Amino acid sequence: MELLAERGRRISVDELNTTRLLAHARKQAVQRKLDDIIIVDVDAHHYENEHYNDILPFMENDVFKQWTMGGRGQTERGSIVPTNAGFIQDMGGRVTRYPLRRSEKTADGKHRDVQLGERWMDAMSVDYSCLFPTGMLNIGMHPQKEMEVDLCWAYNRWVTEKVLPEAGGRMYSMLCLPFSDPAACVRQVETFGGRKGVTGFMVTTVRHLQVNDNAYMRLYRMLEERGLSLAFHSGPNWNEPVFRACNRFLSVHALGFTFYNILHCTNWVINGMGERFPKLPVIWIESGLAWVPFLMQRLDHEFMMRPSEAPLLKKKPSDYMRDMYYSSQPMEIQDREALECTFRMINAETQLLYASDYPHWDFDLPSTIYDLPFLSEKAKHNILGGTAARLFKLPPRNEKQKENLKRFGNLSAAA
Repeated sequence: MELLAERGRRISVDELNTTRLLAHARKQAVQRKLDDIIIVDVDAHHYENEHYNDILPFMENDVFKQWTMGGRGQTERGSIVPTNAGFIQDMGGRVTRYPLRRSEKTADGKHRDVQLGERWMDAMSVDYSCLFPTGMLNIGMHPQKEMEVDLCWAYNRWVTEKVLPEAGGRMYSMLCLPFSDPAACVRQVETFGGRKGVTGFMVTTVRHLQVNDNAYMRLYRMLEERGLSLAFHSGPNWNEPVFRACNRFLSVHALGFTFYNILHCTNWVINGMGERFPKLPVIWIESGLAWVPFLMQRLDHEFMMRPSEAPLLKKKPSDYMRDMYYSSQPMEIQDREALECTFRMINAETQLLYASDYPHWDFDLPSTIYDLPFLSEKAKHNILGGTAARLFKLPPRNEKQKENLKRFGNLSAAA
């Protein structure tokens, strides 16, 4: 049996198997009969850096292609986009799974990422997962917008042509938009928006552009008319000037994920995007939930004093925020009463979407939602997957799920 060294201990390759690592998650799923509930994970990740040799040939610009392929060996991970303190995020929490994950065995004949995805999904009883990249979430930090455009193009081609077709319909994606170039965003929606498994597009929010800029209106209208969703996926950035005052990654992690979504959500709401695109499903991802009530109250307070600065708004900012969707992870659960208040304020029964963020170190199992004592059966069903199934037109995978979807009014046309 092949052995590997981990912090002075010899471990077998079998110990790295995803199914074995999530054995307790599977027990939870069985105990709670989660297979009877459709579970849709709206934020799961893979490590696209392990497949750069397959992704980069899809780049259209030969010069950029040479740059990225030629410089890959200069760092341990061979990152092609700027990163910030990634090694601290991995190792500061003693997460040895990251550097050892490449040793997990997969069979020939099906894409490695699909096989690994099926393992963790089966363990957690997840029926569908939205596949997001990891390193590409920093693409907004790239100093060359042309490089951002080309890398997003290559990644989106690879995902839609090589990964999703092998997933048997269980994986879908909201593809990366090169948000620095509005015209390029339109081209990518035109090219990839109709491909199987694409339910929308994603903006990485670690950037300083204004989401309300008129240059993006054509993009938003196109997404709305095509019935596609728009997701804003947050992240940390220790290079942000205000965060240089933080001396711990814990602090940057706590503030960064909320900061960028707060920034862009504020611009979206105050500039009347909810009035201009009322049928566009907007989702705020991986920033937790505690910031939402804060922003609702803060914006309502300011709006009531200065409504002339938000002339497009026909109702309070919080009302527009309740029309949007939020992913659950990482859900702040230390104060249950505060969490219950948050659920009430965001209309969680219809607007909250379960997310695991697997395989990142701070992922949440479905039991994080299922075990909340203040949720009704309908609320648990909707949050775990019913709302997402209706939103993304995902069919049930067994008769019990179909029965529950029908019972709670979430049976989609795809069923």
